[in-house]
Amino acid sequence: MAIRLIAGLGNPGSEYDQTRHNAGAWFVQQLALRHQGLWRADTKCSGITAKINIEGEAILLLQPTTFMNRSGQSVAAAAQFYKIEPTDILVAHDELDLAPGTARFKLDGGHGGHNGLRDIIPALGNRRDFVRLRVGIGHPGNAKAVSSYVLGKPDTTDKHAIEAAINEALAALSLVFSGDMIKAMTQLHSFTAAH
Repeated sequence: MAIRLIAGLGNPGSEYDQTRHNAGAWFVQQLALRHQGLWRADTKCSGITAKINIEGEAILLLQPTTFMNRSGQSVAAAAQFYKIEPTDILVAHDELDLAPGTARFKLDGGHGGHNGLRDIIPALGNRRDFVRLRVGIGHPGNAKAVSSYVLGKPDTTDKHAIEAAINEALAALSLVFSGDMIKAMTQLHSFTAAH
């Protein structure tokens, strides 16, 4: 595994920027900031991309400009154009099943009900073996409230907790690039932001 593409999922447009559903996009935005990546429109993959270097590796960052439920169109186009295997892709996304202030790496699996992942898996030829970064946003407690919850903005306490988990994930990412996924997972999975 050698990560070459990191996609941060979210919905396009300023009205969605600060919503819980865009936590994956927050992650790649912070990653670009830390590594002086400049975002540019990339029509080849229906998104905006930035090129950065981590631990000597050239990495493409991607924010799809498609809506969340069409994320596969963007991620698959980037993978095809830049000749990147699914095993070399990390997808950062919001996760209802984790509390704000937590984040987890996952090496493969299903979509877990996440519409972005639900679209990406078939777009990658039903390959599920891409890495995920699950950024906890919490659950509203009622399945009927999920849509309005993920499209809503977190309160200040939750926002700070989500940002702290993203910062911890950014720190753990350097371990991933130095070849120690197990240590990265141990470090990240033991972190919970106070909130």
